[in-house]
Parts: sequence; structure tokens; C-alpha cells
Amino acid sequence: MASCTTPLNNGFGRILILGGNGQVGFELQRSFAPFGEVRAPRRSELDVSDLAAVSAWLEAYQPQLILNAAAWTAVDKAEEEREGAMRLNAELPALLAEKATELDATLVHYSSDYVYPGDGDQPWREDSPTAPLSVYGESKLAGDESVLASGGRHLVFRTSWVYAARGNNFMKTMLKLGRDRDTLNIVNDQIGAPTPARLIAQLTCEALRQNIASGLYHLAPQGTTSWHGFAQAIFRQAIEQGEALAIDPETLGGIPTADYPTPAARPLNSRLALGKLEAALGYSLPSWESQLSLTLKEHLDR
Repeated sequence: MASCTTPLNNGFGRILILGGNGQVGFELQRSFAPFGEVRAPRRSELDVSDLAAVSAWLEAYQPQLILNAAAWTAVDKAEEEREGAMRLNAELPALLAEKATELDATLVHYSSDYVYPGDGDQPWREDSPTAPLSVYGESKLAGDESVLASGGRHLVFRTSWVYAARGNNFMKTMLKLGRDRDTLNIVNDQIGAPTPARLIAQLTCEALRQNIASGLYHLAPQGTTSWHGFAQAIFRQAIEQGEALAIDPETLGGIPTADYPTPAARPLNSRLALGKLEAALGYSLPSWESQLSLTLKEHLDR
């Protein structure tokens, strides 16, 4: 995979990153820092749920590139706090799309496989019918639709199962449990592609460097697995990298989603077709296993 080392036109200008403290936001800061004037305001500087404050910040800073990694990510909590989820996942992207068009700026927005109905076993394409199963999914879809309809320069990336060397995520949770426990049961009938935040940032930079067409793209590594398979791979690779674990990856238990009920329904099928992005970039995306190895090594070497 090519890396974003030499952006066309030698830079991206004034760059505003919203959600800079999150997993994706951190990686965006790391990837884009050499290529423009990057601002990633902390919550104490800018509350992204205050849309008037966001609008004022945009007017003052006049960014040429807006990277929106801010989102309501508490999937279950969204079922009870719909208003908060909609404000961050639907109303904020709508405002950013409007202001980006006014400022003649490029907007990059990140979305989720949760916008799809989650059934069947075929990968979802960008033109597949949407039918969210949860408030979280509804809010993400509403945000996507606003950005896609804005008429300005934009990229919407739908991704799945995001994790990173930093922050709170499935990989780090599994490592902690694997060190402390010798038995675990993990859901084995939800299928998707674990996607490291680092890859999201790198591919964002590369897509902008190549000036690919505005629109909706799926962004994830090649290949799929279950959460059970992902956990097994985490344990196996951690052991290979010298980590001492109590768990034996080969005895890891698997359970169906029905045995692990949650307030928000989870899609069983989170497979994403990647052909559109690969065609736009001109190369194949890396495997989820190779990306796990890099992310795990970064975490364990810290």
C-alpha cells in the first residue's frame, strides 16, 4: 500500500480535525501534521455538540480541509439518548457540509457499516439499500445523507470494527482479559473486517493526495472474520510477539449473538465491498491480519 508522504500541491492548507482526541482523530493528526496547518481543538476549546460554537470556529479559522472524526460512538447508550446521538452524528455533519460548501473547503466524514440492515452474507456495496437496526445506525445514516447531498467537495468513508494501539477498543480489552483469564466466550456469528484507525488516516491522506472523486466509499482491510476469530488472532499474534497470556487461543469459546443481548441490535453481516475505493486508489488494500500485526506491535512496544 502506498503511504501518504508527498501530497499533491505540496500540502492541504489549513486543516481542522474534529474529534482529535479519539482513535481516528489521533491518527489523522499524526498523518496530516507534515502537510498543513493542523488544528485539532480539545473539548475545552470547542464543544462539538454546540453547533453555534462550531460554526463560529469555522468562520474564524477558515479551514481548507475539514476531517470530521467527531461522533457519538456509545451504540447502546444511543437507544436512550437519541437526541445526543443525533446532534453529533446527524446535525453536526449537516452543519459541517453546509459550512464547507460556503468556505469552498473539502469535508471528509467517517461513517459506519451500521447503516445497513446487517442480514445475508454478501458484502454491502456503496449503493446497497440502507436499513439501520439501531438509533446509532439511524444517526450515522442521517449524517451521511446530509454530506452526500451538500454539493460541495466531500468524501464519506464507511468503515467497520475500528480499533487502535491507543484508546479503548476490542483489541486492548481482549489483551487485558487474556492476561487475567483462562476462559472466555466471544460472539462468533457477527462477521466484519477489523479496521485500525491508522489505516483509516493513511487512506484518507492517500485519497486526498490522489484527488479521488467526491462521494461515498467503503474503507476497511481485505478479508473478514468474526469477533471470535478476531480475538483468536489477537491472542495468537500477541503470543508470537512475546506476550504472556493466561488464555489459550485454541480453547476460546464461541457464542451466538442471541446469547449476548444488548440494548441496540448488532448487524450480523458487516462485510463491506472495497472495489470502489481500490479502483479509485489504483491498488488493493491490505489484509486485516497484517494490519492487526502492525497495530498490536505498536501497542505492545509502547
